[in-house]
Amino acid sequence: MSKSKNNMEELKSMLRQHGLRATPARIAVLGFLLESNRPISHLEVTAVLEERGFEKSTLFRTLGDLTDVHLLRKLELGDHVWRFEVVHAADESTHPHMLCVDCGSVQCLNEGQVELKASRSLGLIEDVLLKGHCKDCR
Repeated sequence: MSKSKNNMEELKSMLRQHGLRATPARIAVLGFLLESNRPISHLEVTAVLEERGFEKSTLFRTLGDLTDVHLLRKLELGDHVWRFEVVHAADESTHPHMLCVDCGSVQCLNEGQVELKASRSLGLIEDVLLKGHCKDCR
């Protein structure tokens, strides 16, 4: 079986495990976001997937469906743009992001890139956002 066929079956399985039907739009959106290494905006999703015949409204509903079942995490990073990223099974907690104030690019910050210590008395922290200048803009 080809690699793309295996990938398609994995995407369908992920959707079904979360109680969703494996529609073409859901498969396309989930596959696109899995290939990305950063949070992707609705505009970026539609720019790519509209060319494959999907309507903007379908893609928007699909992002909502995938977020509702916790396959995706919806982020607003202070610039009034909703972005989406895949929630991996081993990554139930959120991770920090860096937003470039010049170009608007967003990077996921992994363990080792930044160290945060917060007192448990603060409560549950949902998101950590750093703003600055990316390596291309600085």
